Amino acid sequence: MKRIVVGVTTTPEYHGWQSKRINDNIPKAREECGRSIEEHLRVVPSELEIIKRDFEKKSSEFGKKIEQLECIWD
Repeated sequence: MKRIVVGVTTTPEYHGWQSKRINDNIPKAREECGRSIEEHLRVVPSELEIIKRDFEKKSSEFGKKIEQLECIWD
């Protein structure tokens, strides 16, 4: 017996699975979870960004110390 298939060929099992499939990539709001959707989507800083912030903080502290020392020697 020959069949003529038009379009994408899928098995009936696959079609059933696909129609019942749930997109689990989207976070669902749960009552026991107190975090908002904004907190779920918050971007976590990379290690490089954290190191950069630490460097800028230390640099600022050293700049203030240099200014204090310059005032003492003037």
